[in-house]
Amino acid sequence: MSDTIDNIQKTINENKIVLYMKGTPESPQCGFSSRVVQILNELGTMYISFDVLADPDLRSGIKEFSNWPTIPQLYVNGEFVGGCDICVELYTNGELAGILEK
Repeated sequence: MSDTIDNIQKTINENKIVLYMKGTPESPQCGFSSRVVQILNELGTMYISFDVLADPDLRSGIKEFSNWPTIPQLYVNGEFVGGCDICVELYTNGELAGILEK
């Protein structure tokens, strides 16, 4: 598991915006992941994503890494932003665009 945690840390350190989700941006496998992808696309955000359904170690590892029980999880500039509800709230009040632009 420590290799998975190390890989997560490396990934979020090396990439500005990272989304851990169920499925892919082209084919989300849950409504929550789909909504976050929709928001990021509406904001014209460039990001990388990882499908936690394709890797059981990643699926459990990302929850342990963030101490957050649900997927999707959005990271910006190495910081955990939140899951679907938080992303929707930040998007609705206009804060998410500012966070993504930093």
